[in-house]
Amino acid sequence: MSYMLFRNNAYQRDAKGMVLALTGEGGIILDQTIFYPTSGGQPGDSGRLEWDGGAIEIATTVKGDGADIILVPAEPAPLPPVGTEVSQELDWERRHRHMRVHTALHLLSVVIPLPVTGGSIGADKGRLDFDMPEAPEDKDALTETLNKIIGRDLSITEEWITDEELDANPGLVKTMSVQPPRGSGRIRLVRIGTESETVDLQPCGGTHVARTSEIGRVRIGKVEKKGKQNRRVYLHLE
Repeated sequence: MSYMLFRNNAYQRDAKGMVLALTGEGGIILDQTIFYPTSGGQPGDSGRLEWDGGAIEIATTVKGDGADIILVPAEPAPLPPVGTEVSQELDWERRHRHMRVHTALHLLSVVIPLPVTGGSIGADKGRLDFDMPEAPEDKDALTETLNKIIGRDLSITEEWITDEELDANPGLVKTMSVQPPRGSGRIRLVRIGTESETVDLQPCGGTHVARTSEIGRVRIGKVEKKGKQNRRVYLHLE
């Protein structure tokens, strides 16, 4: 079981860890990690591990069985033995751009208040798929509204609710294609704004910036038709 340091502090760029196991495919499982695993449309983190006598580049991070998080090396190389203490270093610039895009996509679901059918996050852009029969008439107006919200410098915080509380508030779930993970007894909510002035509140396990101003200016790009009722809307960092 890998303890998720990124859940407590998305801004932590380095940390120690101990090798718990090595997978048959050459992956590395640590007792605790700052590396976010691919999930919810957000790519797995990359970076570097160092230990006494060795080092290895990490290309991506994925989920394993249960709560295991697997660090995937960029290329075949000698691995740190089980029990070795390693130093973790995140590719911070890439992660931070993921955080900016991810938070901006939450706001995109605010300015386009329609059910979300899918999504994806990259370092320069992201996209959401909406249950949207017709394309937006004025992308420039949507972009301006989105940037006005970003410019308000709203705080982004997290809180936790039970499965039962989520069942009692089904409107919190905007994404039709991916349901919040259940089974642990509690679900993480990400709030943009304050409790008295909330702009967005939805279940999410990803990493986010601390304030909307950190996103920077964004632009809504092309809108693609992906089925009778589905439109894919791209968002770019500027």
